[in-house]
Amino acid sequence: MIELSAINKTFNPGTIDEKELFRDFSLKIDDGEFVAVIGSNGSGKTTMLNIISGSMNVDSGKIILDGAEINSMKDYKRALKIGRVFQDPAMGTCPTMTIWENLSIADNKGKRFGLSFGLNRARKDFYRSQLEILGMGLEDRLDTLAGTLSGGQRQALALIMATLVRPDLLLLDEHTAALDPKAADIVMDLTDRVVKEKEITSLMVTHNLRYAVEYGTRTIMMHEGNVVLDVSGKERSETGIDDYLKIFNEISLEKGNSL
Repeated sequence: MIELSAINKTFNPGTIDEKELFRDFSLKIDDGEFVAVIGSNGSGKTTMLNIISGSMNVDSGKIILDGAEINSMKDYKRALKIGRVFQDPAMGTCPTMTIWENLSIADNKGKRFGLSFGLNRARKDFYRSQLEILGMGLEDRLDTLAGTLSGGQRQALALIMATLVRPDLLLLDEHTAALDPKAADIVMDLTDRVVKEKEITSLMVTHNLRYAVEYGTRTIMMHEGNVVLDVSGKERSETGIDDYLKIFNEISLEKGNSL
């Protein structure tokens, strides 16, 4: 369970560029939920992920993960509990290392490093089994440099790496936005499969309304630092793309604003 309680966040305080984004913002996501987050540019979607991951501090309020407040926990320590896949496929993998080496690093997250070899051959079959889930043939390319893979392949690898050691929470930061439509659909299908099979509580920011409708268990819409729509269950199943667009158009009057 992740909970944001009474979060306040202002950018550039005391300057001409001061901008209050969150005022007493609260959101709770229960264990096992897969939440899709949509909203206008500048609505606070990615800032919310940054606050949860620890890459951005809050002015006040509480961030609670599995019942424990983590405000003072550094981002690298939060990474032991929180997995994240970024929009840029290059951010989730090391291009100069092989697929095997990338997976080994992910597999050793949170473990102490001794004087043993970094590549554990006993885990090689396990890595193959995880890559087989992707259906991309990467299980037969363990010695291939990650930097030579396509964007879709690298993003799929980043997804496996982020969930190899099952996280308490998975953050998906527009992780299909930089891919072509076919690759994006493949990665989204893989995401859905991995999240369901490993029963990972997930929070996905997306600009793709179809993904927000077809995937996950709950959809929220944000606007100017507030949740203006929160649907799940039967209500969500009866809410279509046109419904989201209608709501968005009603609340967003700024020229050029887009999902």
